[in-house]
Amino acid sequence: MSDFMTQRAALAQVVAIPVTPFAADGGIDGKTYRALLRRLIDGGVRTLTPGGNTGEYYALSREERRAVIELTVAEAAGEAAVLAGVGLDVPTAVAAARHARDVGAQMVMVHQPVHPYVSESGWVGYHRAIAEAVPELGVVPYLRNPQLPGARLAELGQACPNVIGVKYAVPDATRFAVFARDAGLDRFVWVAGLAEPYAPSYFSAGATGFTSGLVNVSPAISVAMLEALRVGDYPAAMKVWEQIRRFEELRAADGSAHNVTVVKEALASLGLCRRDVRPPSSALTQTERDEVAAIVGGWPT
Repeated sequence: MSDFMTQRAALAQVVAIPVTPFAADGGIDGKTYRALLRRLIDGGVRTLTPGGNTGEYYALSREERRAVIELTVAEAAGEAAVLAGVGLDVPTAVAAARHARDVGAQMVMVHQPVHPYVSESGWVGYHRAIAEAVPELGVVPYLRNPQLPGARLAELGQACPNVIGVKYAVPDATRFAVFARDAGLDRFVWVAGLAEPYAPSYFSAGATGFTSGLVNVSPAISVAMLEALRVGDYPAAMKVWEQIRRFEELRAADGSAHNVTVVKEALASLGLCRRDVRPPSSALTQTERDEVAAIVGGWPT
């Protein structure tokens, strides 16, 4: 139980979703990836999620998904908790979770099921199968389904004590407040899964951590928002919100088509990695690239 307490504390943080940089040959650039992780850790980030959506989880092969987890554990080396992304079919997710455990990750984040037909009981069964396969690990469902009632998460939590937190990514703060209370506000650690734009409203309703892709670009900005929210200084948090607003609007435009691309473009403008993304993501126009560079040029790095 003490391990779960440590893991719960690790979720009440800026939960960074690292990008996966690609080399000129199209493969993962492991050296650059570790350099980006080191920059996050040195910037005050204490929780890393390899295999998140900002890391292009669905565009990576099985071997590449394993590689980013292994690289992250190696670089974190006890300085940061590792929350490894797993998902797809149950056997694949279980195998990935066991691999994450075996190489030293402390927790797994279970990606939202991509099956077109997801029943409430099926959602519980999916997560329960994964959680029961790795009872030593903290398990964090990534919840994007606005139809799922909080009672179903409560059911999962009752069956699986290692389900310790939730990455809640439904864009509705009122719905979040209701869901968290129906599921058990104190039973789980609530992570605002739509990053800095939603963090102030979700913290006001009970969240204590938030995920971030922007943190790849400026750890200082994300940490500043977390510090403001922790002490209830919402005016200060909203000043950070105003600073990042346009950047996040670019990421969210056209159904978040360029969510990852904008982050990688920002890193490229700072000379930190290549801008390459894999289909179905695509490159920005030159006008968009120029705007991203202008925005991040004024940020602390």
